[in-house]
Amino acid sequence: MANIILEEVREKLKPQNVTLVAVSKTKPNEAILEMYKEGQRVFGENRVQEVAAKYEVLPKDIQWHVIGHLQTNKVKYIAPFVSMIHSIDSLKLLKEVNKQAKRNDRTIDCLLQMHIAEEDTKFGFSNSEVTELLKSDAYQGFENIRIVGVMGMATFTDDKEHVRQEFKTLRYVFENLKLGFFQNNDTFSEVSMGMSGDFEVAIEEGSTMVRIGSLLFGKR
Repeated sequence: MANIILEEVREKLKPQNVTLVAVSKTKPNEAILEMYKEGQRVFGENRVQEVAAKYEVLPKDIQWHVIGHLQTNKVKYIAPFVSMIHSIDSLKLLKEVNKQAKRNDRTIDCLLQMHIAEEDTKFGFSNSEVTELLKSDAYQGFENIRIVGVMGMATFTDDKEHVRQEFKTLRYVFENLKLGFFQNNDTFSEVSMGMSGDFEVAIEEGSTMVRIGSLLFGKR
């Protein structure tokens, strides 16, 4: 059944060349390996301890994406292997990622998390905060991180039009940042938005990367 759903999701993503991040948080290694055998290579995790443990025992060609809120004191545990961090929400965190990436002789791809939802519990930059970050001397000095796009989480609601407007906002933010700071930078290309319940709307609004968990693996 999981394999059928995986193929159905892939078919919906294929026309727009959207990357599927299979959100495997709390899921056992066996479930991840089942997806892996079907060709899935990009997996998303929230908890640092969990992804570090999975990295040790699962195939090394898996691309691990950290998608949850990340504390600065945990960055060192994922810096040796993480493929992308979706949840950069402060200069302090970005500074630590750069520091730990340098220690591991790596450059780590990062997404700037934007606050697009109504809920106060969601993390992320405001427009003014992200502009301040990208203009800062500190950011200009980072050599071991690569900002490749933006990420956002929509309001948890059944109102699809409300969600659509928030996705439109994130796409607009991406276009403005591209124009203002990354005009000649082809690597700034990702808009990570859309989850199990709203990924089709996200694709319609220009998502390049969706984070899907419960639809693929079942409810926790």
